[in-house]
Amino acid sequence: MDEELPTSQALTCKLKLLLDKEQVVAVRRTALAYRNALNHASAVAFANGKMSQGMKLQTLVYQDLRERYGLLSQMACNAPRQVAAAYKTLWERAKSNAAHKAKGWTKRRYKGLDKAPKFTALTVNLNHKRDWSLGKNQTVSISTLNGRIRCRYEGWNRHLDWLEHTADRGITLGAAKLWQDPVSKAWYLLVSVDKALVEKPMDRITTVKGVDLNRRNIAVESNTRGKCRFYHGGHQRHLAEHAASTRSALQAKGTRGAKAVLRKLALRERRLNADTAHCVSKAIAEPHAMVGLEWLKDIRNRTERRRSKNASVKRRRANRKVSSWSFADVQAKTAYKTRLSGGVPIWVDADYTSQGCSICGHTGKENRPNNGLLFVCAHCGHTLHADLVAARNISMRTLLIRQDWVRTGRLSAVPEASGDEAKAARLSRYAELRWSLDASSVLIVGRMAH
Repeated sequence: MDEELPTSQALTCKLKLLLDKEQVVAVRRTALAYRNALNHASAVAFANGKMSQGMKLQTLVYQDLRERYGLLSQMACNAPRQVAAAYKTLWERAKSNAAHKAKGWTKRRYKGLDKAPKFTALTVNLNHKRDWSLGKNQTVSISTLNGRIRCRYEGWNRHLDWLEHTADRGITLGAAKLWQDPVSKAWYLLVSVDKALVEKPMDRITTVKGVDLNRRNIAVESNTRGKCRFYHGGHQRHLAEHAASTRSALQAKGTRGAKAVLRKLALRERRLNADTAHCVSKAIAEPHAMVGLEWLKDIRNRTERRRSKNASVKRRRANRKVSSWSFADVQAKTAYKTRLSGGVPIWVDADYTSQGCSICGHTGKENRPNNGLLFVCAHCGHTLHADLVAARNISMRTLLIRQDWVRTGRLSAVPEASGDEAKAARLSRYAELRWSLDASSVLIVGRMAH
C-alpha cells in the first residue's frame, strides 16, 4: 500500500479576462473593497493577540465587512479566513526562527509579527459555483459589488482544453482568485484545479534519477544508467548581477520614478526565474521516472552567512546569491511535472551527498579541496565533478527507496516526519551504496542486497 502519494495534483489555470469598461469599473470597485476589508481584518486580528483562527476572526469582523465595505456574504467569509491563514504562516515562521536560534543556526529575531501585515495587491478570493462559474463559449460569470458579470476569457491552450473537458481530463474545479497585473493593469482569473494522477505508478517506473541543486549549476541530473546532464546557470547569474547593479543605482536615486522602475524590475526578475525553473524542471521530469530531490528545508538558516554593517562588497554579493537561490521553486515545479508525466518525485536526505565518494564510500570534507568544483577522494583517488558526484549519490539513494517500495509496498515521499534515530539508520544504509565503474548499474552492498 502506498503512503503519502497524492491521487491528484493541484494546479492553477491563468485566464485573462476580456472586460469592457463597465465591467472593469465593477471589478476594480470589488477588488478595492476586498483589499480594504483584508486590512481591516488584519488590524483586528493583530489587536486580538495576532489571531490565526479563521472562524473566531470571522465572528469579530463579519458584520463590519458587510456593512462598512459592502462585501457579499461569501466574500465577507473569505477575507478573514485569508487573513487568518496569513497570520498562521507568520506564527509558523516565528516558531521556526525560535527553533533555529536554539540550535545556533541564526541570531536574528523574526520581525514578521511586529506589526499587522498589510495587503496591497488587488485580489479577490472567489468560491466556485457561488462567486464564479464557467459558462458556454469560453465565458465566465463573476460576482461583483455591482452585480453578476459575464465575460469572455483567453489563456494557454492546454488550460483551455482542461476547462472545456473537465470530466474527460480528470479535472475538478476549485476556488479562484481575481487578480490585476500591476504592470499591464489587465485582470486575470487564477483558477485552482485538481488533476487526477495515474494510479499505481510503481508499475510504470522505467527510470530512476537524482538531481543535485546548487548555486553554481541550476541542476545536475544523473540516472542509474550513467547518463548525466548539467543545467548551467551562468546566463541567469549574469542577468541577476546586472539587475542587482541596476537596483542599487535606482535605490540610491530614490525618486518616485525610480521606485516605479524598481517594481517593474522585480516583476521582470520574477518572470525570468520562473521561466528558468519551468524550462529546467520540464527537461528533468521525463515520463515514468522516479526523481530524487534533496530535502533542503531550512537550508538558508543552516548555511553560514556573515552579516555586518561593515561587510565587504564580496561578502554582500555572496549573501545576495545565497538569498536569491530559488531551489524550492525548481523542486516544486519538478515535482508536479513529474507527477503529471506519470512519475514519482522523492525527497532524500541531503547529508554528505557532495562529500561522499560514490566508488569507495569514503566521506569527508577533505574530498572537496578548497571546497571547489573538483571532487578528489582522499581514500581511493576517484576524481569527478563534485556536483555530478552529488547527483549520483542522490540517484543511488533514490534507487534504494524504490527497492524498499517494491519489497514492502510502502513509500514515504518526504523524510521530514522521521526522527533522529531513523535518519541515522538511513545514512548508515546510504554509506553502503556503491556506483559501478562501468556506469551501467549501481552496486548495492552489505545488508541492502538482501
